[in-house]
This record gives sequence, structure tokens and C-alpha cells, in this order.
Amino acid sequence: MKAFKRLVIPHGVFMVVFIAFPMLLIALYAFTKKGNDIVTIQFTLDNFIRFFDPVFINILIQSLKIALITTIFCLLMGYPIAYFITKQGECSQMLLILLITMPMWVNMLIRTYSWISLLSTNGIINNILVMLGFNRIEMLYTDFAVILGMVYNYLPFMIISIHTQLAKMDQSIIQASYDLGANWKQTFSKVIFPLSIPGVMTGITLVFLPAVSSFVIPKLLGGGSYMLIGNLIENQFGSAGNWNFGSAISLIMTVIIIVTMAITKHFDKDVEDKNSKGARQW
Repeated sequence: MKAFKRLVIPHGVFMVVFIAFPMLLIALYAFTKKGNDIVTIQFTLDNFIRFFDPVFINILIQSLKIALITTIFCLLMGYPIAYFITKQGECSQMLLILLITMPMWVNMLIRTYSWISLLSTNGIINNILVMLGFNRIEMLYTDFAVILGMVYNYLPFMIISIHTQLAKMDQSIIQASYDLGANWKQTFSKVIFPLSIPGVMTGITLVFLPAVSSFVIPKLLGGGSYMLIGNLIENQFGSAGNWNFGSAISLIMTVIIIVTMAITKHFDKDVEDKNSKGARQW
């Protein structure tokens, strides 16, 4: 037991130094006025009240909308791909998963910059369109470019989460549904999909949460004037130099993320229990 406690100490120190202490500093900045020194700290709620200005609320709504659209596209694309991979042989599955995860080995900044050369007015895609006799399309610095970049970067998280759940599914339940006379459509809708919902919920969490707070992709593919909540926080800590307001926004986003994760976890547990019972009865 003592040896186990010694092994825990480095992890505890890491969490205190790199997680707890920075969060305490953010909370301190969020509840104090700009420019206060340690001796004359004045606590205030003005930073949080300022966030409820219509301008900042619209930025939050836009961020939630972009993240939701990104999550929906990742789910619609990721589920069929994960299901297809599951139906392959073991070696083929490993190869396909490797091919999906390989782009993630490259830095996100480099991957995002590559889309600029593809989507720009004189980029590869527009040059191909011109060669085929079509007009150039304005794709860069639009919602389309931002969503495309997010889907490209976060799609692997959705695929891997769903594939993991599908791969460990009890095949005897699926076989039992066929033995009872169910066709593929009935088996998928009443057995496979319900049992895969935990993986779907995990994928949604892994896509939605980073998408709603992303700032690199919107900044590069949306242009300097394209503002989401992640860009707003970055600007407050960077060019604006208002750490107090930036900290308040960060705390608000932290609460939103924690609430979202709690709802997802609660929903995931309830659905998993109900669907497991229903699938076995079926």
C-alpha cells in the first residue's frame, strides 16, 4: 500500500502544478479587476456581466452552432466508416485504423495550412474547376472552410470511438437476431445501433468539446475577422491583454463543458442499460 502511494505522488504533484494551480489563477483573474496587484485585489463580477453583452453571446451561439454541425457531419460520416471497418478481417481492420490515424501524427497546424492551399481562390481545387470549365468558387474564409477543417481534424475521434464499441460487441446477440428471423435492417436498428450508442456518445463528446473551443482552425480557415469563442479567449489573453475578462470567459466555457460531459455521461449510462436489456430480449 505504501509503495502504491509513492507511485501516486508524482501524478498528484503534476495535477496540482499543471491543473489545479493554473485553474486557481484563472479563477482569481476572473473575479478581480484588471490591473490589480496582489496587495490591492478588488473582487468583482463585472467580467462575467460583460460576457452577457449581445456581441459575446452571438459569438458563443456561433461557436455552438459550428461545433454542432461539425459533430453531426462527423457522426454521419464516421458511423458508416467504422461499421465498414468492423466487417473486415483483423489485419485489414488494423491497417484501416492505421490509415485513419496516420494524419493525426502530423501537427494540426500543418494539416490546417494544407487546406488553405486547397481551398484558396488560386488553390488546387479551384484550378481543377477552371480546367473542367467551371468558375472559381470562394471557399476560403467561410463557414464551409471552418466546418470542413474541423470535420477533417476531428473525424478520426468519432471513427475510433464507434469502431471500438462495435468491435467489442457480442456477436452471439447479432447472430441470435438472425436466427429469430430478423433481417439486416431490423438487426441493425434493434440490436447493433442501440448497443453502439456508448461509442457514439463518446465520439460526440470527443468531437463537440474541442470543436466548440477551437481557435486555430477558425483563425486560419476563417480569416482574421472570423471570431469564435476560442478566438475570443485567445485575443483577450494576447492582443487585448485583458486576462481578467479572458479568464471569466474560460471559466464560463469550463462550466459549459463540464455540464455537457455530465449530461452525456448520464444519458450514455441510461441508454446503455436500457438498450442492453432490450437487445437481449430481442
